[in-house]
Amino acid sequence: MTSSRFRGRPRQAGPPTGARLAQAVLGGAIAVMWLCLLVPATDTGARGGPGPGAVAQEGDGTYTADLVLPLIAAVTAVALAAYGYVRRTRRTRTRTTPGGALPGPPPQPTLARFDLQSRAALVEADDCVRTSREELAFAGTRFDAADAEPFGRALREAEAELSAAFRMRQRYDDGVPGEESARRQVLAGIVGRCAEAGRRLDTEAAGFDVLRGLELGIGAALEVAEARFRQLAGRTGTTEATLGDLAERYPSGATASVVGYVEQAKDRLVFATVRLNQSRQQADLGNADLAAAHLRAAEGAITQAAVFVDGVDRLAQELTTAAGLVPGALTGAEAELAGVREWLRGERGGGGGPDVPVGEVRARLARADIVLAAVREELTAGPYDPLDALRRIAEAVTPLAAGRAGVIPAAALLVARSSTRAAADFVSTHRGAVGATARTRLAAAEALLADGDHLAADARAGEARHLAEQDVRAHGTPYAGAGAHAISVGGAVLGGILLGGDPDGGPPASFGGPRTRARRRPNLP
Repeated sequence: MTSSRFRGRPRQAGPPTGARLAQAVLGGAIAVMWLCLLVPATDTGARGGPGPGAVAQEGDGTYTADLVLPLIAAVTAVALAAYGYVRRTRRTRTRTTPGGALPGPPPQPTLARFDLQSRAALVEADDCVRTSREELAFAGTRFDAADAEPFGRALREAEAELSAAFRMRQRYDDGVPGEESARRQVLAGIVGRCAEAGRRLDTEAAGFDVLRGLELGIGAALEVAEARFRQLAGRTGTTEATLGDLAERYPSGATASVVGYVEQAKDRLVFATVRLNQSRQQADLGNADLAAAHLRAAEGAITQAAVFVDGVDRLAQELTTAAGLVPGALTGAEAELAGVREWLRGERGGGGGPDVPVGEVRARLARADIVLAAVREELTAGPYDPLDALRRIAEAVTPLAAGRAGVIPAAALLVARSSTRAAADFVSTHRGAVGATARTRLAAAEALLADGDHLAADARAGEARHLAEQDVRAHGTPYAGAGAHAISVGGAVLGGILLGGDPDGGPPASFGGPRTRARRRPNLP
């Protein structure tokens, strides 16, 4: 039986074939040399004097000893040549490239593969930032601002890196730059920015856990979560009535952005109920880690339930504000168009008119007249969508506007804020399925809104919402099953509250980057 001391020790390989051949040739050369040396000695010793060979050699004036060194040199040269030949043959046979050429550097990943890597990095970093923001907001009310500042600073730095990555991605999607090598560099930069955002959050994750102290005592955090749960549960009934009232006052298109939000809010609250109860039970049993995991899942569900409820209430307020703004927007639009007509009747190319050819101005003016007439007809016939009416007025008049009526920019701002917030709510509460393109368009909409380009922000937000809805439909609900709890688990995975991968939905997402956000990983029963 092999001793454990030597068990597993690799066998030493013998000398290679070339080395063995060279050794054999050199051994033969040495043998020949000794034979040459021994022949004269043997003849002399046997006969008591010079033998026939010696006499012959004396007659020639040449001695056998004089032939030894040249013979050794010749044999050595042959041995070295044979060894070199064997080595060259082996190298040629072991090459993997055609024609015996040396292998070059490994091929670089394709641009498409780099593209997939950058998309995955954006989604992961965006999820980490959103989860960290939500948990910090949920838990921050229990701590002093000074105690929470390191984590707020890390979150702001991560948000800045992620925003830069999204800007790079938007330019990439727009075809800038065009060269393949430059596009590779852009994708590498996106991945690097996302990695840095995650690193900043990972660095502070352990300190955030110390601040929260859930593993040491969960009672205070449970009380905060349960209080917010009760508040939301009371609001849900009122919000449901609000949504019913909106459906009676406005056409279906006006409330399309919040369809199903009340039901999804209830779904998240069902999930939160289960997890809050399990958290308290595990805390009573002394299972601090498991209790903290349940609580974090419940907090995420409560946060998303609030997003759904707030979204419905905010839309109701926006529609009311828009309805009050539509008459003024129509009046302001007429003032803008009247100014354009005066410019057309005057000196062409003079001040006060749009900076486009006169023919284009006339075409835009005709389209604006059609839009305003349609909006007036809708106001008379009713019901109508006030936000959509403001959108169409702003889109028709803004290309012709010269700042005569401040109500048009105000209308465009209201519409852009509404659509951008609605898209952000949808992405946040469905981030388990939403891909990188929808998130990139949303980031672009938020940046355009901040820069004051309201019409462009509204267009990007609409595109983001459309793409996000497509992603959700393609994703489906793999965790849906029998019973309300199975459905609520599917909703939690869809919302990114649970990270998936396990039959129970996986661990809850927590404050942190890619390395730490799943650190509360005990199996949830």
